Amino acid sequence: MIVNTLSEPATGDRATAPTPAVTVRRHPRVLSIAGSDPSGGAGIQADIKSIAANGGYAMAAVTALTAQNTQGVQSVHVPPAEFLRRQLDSLSADIAIDAVKIGMLANPEVMRAVGEWLETTRPAVVVLDPVMVASSGDSLVAADARLALLDLLQHAHLVTPNLPELAVLVGEAEADSWEAALEQGRRLAATSQVRVLVKGGHLAGSACPDALVEPGGSVEEFTAPRIDTANTHGTGCSLSAALATVQAQTNHWPESVRRAKGWLWGALETSAQLGVGHGHGPVNHFHSLWDVAPPAGNAFSRSLWDEVEPQREAIFELGFIKDLAAGTLTEAHFAYYLAQDAMYLGSYSRVLARASALAPTAEEQLFWAKGAENCLAVELALHGDWLARHPLDVGPGPVTKHYVDHLQAAAFAGSYGEVVAAVLPCYWLYAEVGRVLHADYLAFDGVHPYARWLETYADQAFADAAEAAVRIVDAAARRGSALDRERMREAFLHSAQYEVDFFDAARLHA
Repeated sequence: MIVNTLSEPATGDRATAPTPAVTVRRHPRVLSIAGSDPSGGAGIQADIKSIAANGGYAMAAVTALTAQNTQGVQSVHVPPAEFLRRQLDSLSADIAIDAVKIGMLANPEVMRAVGEWLETTRPAVVVLDPVMVASSGDSLVAADARLALLDLLQHAHLVTPNLPELAVLVGEAEADSWEAALEQGRRLAATSQVRVLVKGGHLAGSACPDALVEPGGSVEEFTAPRIDTANTHGTGCSLSAALATVQAQTNHWPESVRRAKGWLWGALETSAQLGVGHGHGPVNHFHSLWDVAPPAGNAFSRSLWDEVEPQREAIFELGFIKDLAAGTLTEAHFAYYLAQDAMYLGSYSRVLARASALAPTAEEQLFWAKGAENCLAVELALHGDWLARHPLDVGPGPVTKHYVDHLQAAAFAGSYGEVVAAVLPCYWLYAEVGRVLHADYLAFDGVHPYARWLETYADQAFADAAEAAVRIVDAAARRGSALDRERMREAFLHSAQYEVDFFDAARLHA
């Protein structure tokens, strides 16, 4: 889980009107409202696979029937809008729906039927993928549907257009650069008061950027290496369905985008394994469930370390870390940090104790048990000594609360592998911070005001513990399935970003 905001997570609210709060569920009930693709790569077939692959229970209301394959769309049949409304009413009369993904809506009548149903039911998560053109280039909606589609945006929390669709929505030519695409995304977000996921997949280049644009104009970018593949059939459908599912689990849009984008990257990377069709083939929705060779040696941990390079770099750019190294950090900021860390460590020790209880070997049981004891006997004692001299009456901040919630969810609802992957950044990233800052400390001229903290996290015993934790994570990855490793990866990434946010929180909240 990766979060780079220090505010409370979004609740699924639109900027213009309140909606029911999201009830976070591990296995949310997700409804796809979309067209059918008999080849299985796009539409409701892709949505069902995406929802299931990301841990949701999938439902579907069919808006259109198509005759299509990986090479193109040959025909589209749209049932009466009234029949779609009966499908939707039947579902919502019986089943609590946690999230909705909307795909192909072929004409204004169908769009109005969906909008009226959304106005009545007001689902907590609504992701709208404005499907207008298939990967093959075939048009899937009526020419007069643009205004009705814009009206439908008032019921969505996130809209996920590709660049041609974004151009239609803003009434302009298709963007030919990332900067132009972001500007169109800002305009759409502001005029329709909806979050926009701007997708750069249609642009040339080695990277594949996406950006989450808020109605207020803030932008958060997400970049991954571009996969060189022709198997792009249904990528927009698959991503939007995954986003709806993950948002119902995380209640945090930036984290949902990261998780869904990472899952889709793996689905594209392994798409050639399917060998479906002779045109734009489908992505491999269940790539994490397929049996693959376990990573050898430390390959898994090295991949994790490489993946959090942005977080590692970000840590050393934080004002808190720079001031700490220079000895210029204010006592108030450091006291807030230690107060939050003390609250964090109390819960962290219980998570380590849980890891000890789940550990498959006596050696690992002992390692985590000693880690739990060390949290209380050494680190909290160090914190307590400082805080006794610099008292600060504060409760847990939002980052502390959500970091602890994440660790406890991994500890008491996840596997052993998820637990140890979730706690690893607190060892590994701290050891790296300690190593770098200790070098600055040794070169410091005078008495460093935070010497005891720097010495604690840079000593050899802590470095050895971090190396042992890395070895344990690699062993758990080798024992687990591909799905286990994917969940371990998500848990690690989640914690790594929280480490960045935790350091930064002191400067913002003290």
